[in-house]
Order: sequence, then C-alpha cells, then structure tokens
Amino acid sequence: MHCGQFISAPLSRRQMLSRCAGGFGAVALASLLGQRAYGGAAQPFAARAPHYPARAKSVIFLYMDGGPSQMDTFDPKPLLTREHGQPFKMKMEPTQFNNNGNTLGSPWKFKSGGKSGLPVSDLFPFVRECADDLCVIRSMTSDFSEHTGANYFLHTGNGQQGRPSMGSWVTYGLGSASQNLPGFIVLDGGLIPPGGLDNFNSGFLPATFQGSVFKPAAQPVANIAPTEANPRLQRNKLSLMAKLDGEMLRGQGPADAVESAISNYELAFEMQSAVPELMNLSGESAATRKLYGLDAPFVHTRTFGAECLLARRLVERGVRFVELTCPAAGGDRWDQHSGLKQGHTANSLAVDQPIAGLLKDLKSRGMLDETLVVWAGEFGRTPFAQGSDGRDHNPFGYSVWLAGGGAKGGYIHGATDDYGYKVVENKLEMYDLHATMLRLLGMNHKRLTYRWGGRDMRLTDVHGEIVEAVIA
Repeated sequence: MHCGQFISAPLSRRQMLSRCAGGFGAVALASLLGQRAYGGAAQPFAARAPHYPARAKSVIFLYMDGGPSQMDTFDPKPLLTREHGQPFKMKMEPTQFNNNGNTLGSPWKFKSGGKSGLPVSDLFPFVRECADDLCVIRSMTSDFSEHTGANYFLHTGNGQQGRPSMGSWVTYGLGSASQNLPGFIVLDGGLIPPGGLDNFNSGFLPATFQGSVFKPAAQPVANIAPTEANPRLQRNKLSLMAKLDGEMLRGQGPADAVESAISNYELAFEMQSAVPELMNLSGESAATRKLYGLDAPFVHTRTFGAECLLARRLVERGVRFVELTCPAAGGDRWDQHSGLKQGHTANSLAVDQPIAGLLKDLKSRGMLDETLVVWAGEFGRTPFAQGSDGRDHNPFGYSVWLAGGGAKGGYIHGATDDYGYKVVENKLEMYDLHATMLRLLGMNHKRLTYRWGGRDMRLTDVHGEIVEAVIA
C-alpha cells in the first residue's frame, strides 16, 4: 500500500494459465460460431439435420425448358407409327393454339438399354447407356398448359408468381454443406424460362434462400470481383457494411432485406476466392472433358457439358441444389409447335452426351448414390400434329425421370394410353414429385413449413403423396 494505491504482485505462469483457461475456450467457441457450419439458427446457411435418414444429400435438376415430347423420348407408342397421318381417334382436349392435325408418329426409333431393357429413343443414345440408373415416370401431369403457369407449378408447386422455388425450400430445410458457395445455384445455359427469375425465387422465405444464377463462362457471377487489390482492405469494407447494417437492425428491429444483405456480404467475400477455383477446369482430365462433351463439334453440347461438369463440382463442394437450364439449341427450346424433328434433334444433341457424362462421372466417383438427378420439363406434347410437323402442349400425361439418390434404377412407373395422350395408370401430380424428392432428401414434406399469411405454408401446399414405388 502506497499513497492509497495497491500494487498487486505479478501473476506466475501457472496462475495465468489457471485463470485464463476458460477464456481460451471462449475464443475457440467464438471462432466456431463465426463459421456457417456451426452457427445454428443465427446462420441461415448452417447445415441442418433432416427429419429422418436421407438417401440423397444434393439435387441436380436438369430442366428441359419448353416441354419435351414423351412419345419421342421415353414413352414409345407403336400405335402412333401405325396410324401416322390418319385422323386422331381420341377426343381432343382444347390445346394452346388449336391448329390440330392428324396423328403424328415419332420420327425416332426406340431401343432397349442396359440389363433392364428400358426403352429409350434414338434422340438419347448416350443416356440409353445409363438406362439401368433411370427411374422413368411416365404418368406425370400438370395443372397448366401454358409455359409460365406450368413453369411456376414445376418449380414452386403453385401456378402463380411469387412462391418459393423447390431449391429454396430444400436449402431452407437442410441448409448448405458448403462454406463458401450459395446453397441453391442455377446454371444459366442461355435460356431463362418463361416466368423469368421468379422460377428461382425465395418467395416468402428469407431472401438468403433464393437461387444464385451462375453462367458457365469465365465471368460466372456479375460483380463478384474484389473492389480492392488488398484482401485486408476488402475484408474491412465488408465488415464496416455489416456493422452499419447490424446497428440498423438493432435500432429498427428485424428486416429480411437487411439480414439477408449481412449474410450475403460474408458469402460474397468467400465466393471471391471460391468461384475462380470452381470455374478452373484445368485439373479435370482430358478423359473427363471428353466424357462431358467439352470437345464436341456442336457448340451447344459444349455449353451444356460445361454446365453438367460444374454441377458435379458444385455438389462435390456441398451445394445443396443445382438447376441447369438449356442452351438455345432448338430454335425455341423444346417447344416445337412446328419442325419437331429438327428442333428436338438439336436439343437432344446439346444435352444427351453431357447428361450421360454426368451420370457416369457421378457413379464412378461414388457420388450418384447420394445425388438425386431429376430430368423434367413443365409438360409434354400432343400425339397429334400441330399443323403438319409439330406438337402442341400436353399437360395430361408426360415423362420425367430420376436417377441416383435412392431412386429405383431401370424402372418404369405409370403409363399413358396407347397414343401417349393421357395417364391411365398411377397418375402423379407435381406435388407427388416434390414430396418424393423431399423424402429422398430426408425431409417430411408435411413438416417442412414456414409461417406466412396466417398459416403454415409448404412446397406441397395441402397435397402430395410420397411415391414409394420409385424408391429403391
């Protein structure tokens, strides 16, 4: 004691370690909580446990924009060939354009693929080699016969604009296993579907769960390049913006746009290094590049091949949901109201080899079992001609397929009539497909809800049954 002040003796090393031990743990905990994998509810992208054991960890959705013809791809109808050019013998439902012609046989032959003997059109010779991995559903229906409503229905389970996309629901339910990429990514091959970006929107879910659109090109994401050459300065700028937004939240209360912006600042910073590494395909072997068609003579094969290869690289990095859109190969997507043979040939040439390459590559890496691949358009096409050489929209029965992720391979579910016009066996609605996809991901579609507008909303609304027959 001296002049009213007390000078304590210095701590020994043993005393310092004893008193600070808890502090070391707190520092480690703070570091872990700063990572999305450990952040709990405060971190929107944190990985979350499914409702029950999952068969699939990720989804790759191969979206066939425009509506491929079921009787020309995965649902052969010999009767169409026999009655080609004759007046159509079933009652015609109202169609989109009502320029209806005679019965139109398929210009393509079908052959059996794999040990299962699953028939696949000559439009898809490469995919036919993967027939034993395909679960073809021939009994899908839609509630809408025009593109925009049908696209919203396919993507969101509702034909109206503004609902969350299935990719948003999946990331909302399961979070993301990736530390430095969005959980829901759309690879834009050149065609944004009718209905626009709302097909990939988060709707009433928090904005952090909306799809992030990438292009399979040297600059996949707009404005992702750092604004500062020094990473420390870039980090400081983002930290300041997050701090200012955080102060706004504390003063004004929760606001989804601000909360999402804070999360996106952090994610954008991580993406500045992750995206260039993702897009660098130099580490892929020449055999892999050839498998996906990256050296194919048709430019659109190369475009979709790059999308499929990037999709594999994305799910490898923990991205939960990847959607691929088609390149502009067939004049007007798969929507051939005229020129069926020319348009469908161009579209299949663009996607056939890359899709088969994706399935084979995933399988060889042991990833197909935990990756659910979905091939689907928004509806099918009519068995009678529009004009002389096209097909109109048909929501009454069409084909989609699943592969991997717990789907039953080499299997056909449901059936259409002898013309391929309407479902006659195991009719499925979009809600059933969504419920089954969620089940394979380990989620109960009735429990995956979000409170909005005074009720608990879900992807399947008040509908949907799991199609147990397609699960291996």
